[in-house]
Amino acid sequence: MSPMKITTRDAAAGPVLAIFGDLDYATAGRLRELLTTLTLSPGQLLVLDLAGMEFCDSSGITALIVARNHARAAQADVALASVPDHTLRVLRMVGLDQVFGLLPDSDAATRH
Repeated sequence: MSPMKITTRDAAAGPVLAIFGDLDYATAGRLRELLTTLTLSPGQLLVLDLAGMEFCDSSGITALIVARNHARAAQADVALASVPDHTLRVLRMVGLDQVFGLLPDSDAATRH
């Protein structure tokens, strides 16, 4: 079990939240709480960088959906970056790979 840490940074397209450690029942509330403090503008892209995420349970998946709902309510979009294989398998099983934009890394949103 790894303690969760979230870092935030601003990118040209919008905020990037990098999640490290476990996103699970014990920690998902911290992500949901952070989202309530995050102001998004229409057209921005919220990127959740999961490169450092080691584990994600159903509470973590729910927190990712909350992030999507928060972005959509602000007329912004959301993408998951560097999704670990174990989490990508779960997203595909439940069809969420069709709901979230998937990026190879958090810088991909600004690369053209």
